[in-house]
Amino acid sequence: MKDFKVKVEVKLKSVVLDPQGKAVLSALHKLGYNEVIETRVGKLIEMTVRNTDKENVKGLVEEMCDKLLANPVIEDFIISIK
Repeated sequence: MKDFKVKVEVKLKSVVLDPQGKAVLSALHKLGYNEVIETRVGKLIEMTVRNTDKENVKGLVEEMCDKLLANPVIEDFIISIK
């Protein structure tokens, strides 16, 4: 068995409005950071998964994303495993 460090980055799909991202953009502009022209907010999930095979871990994490960690209707996710 090996411990795999997994990061799952979940973001709203580009066609979905991001009101939290708009609020962050507005706040940055109020602070004088007018160079920022777009912001989108997502979430990062880090976990350690014990398994024998990296491909098994990828399959498990994809299943986790489909069932719980991401809403596939409005969100995309990226998995990185080390």
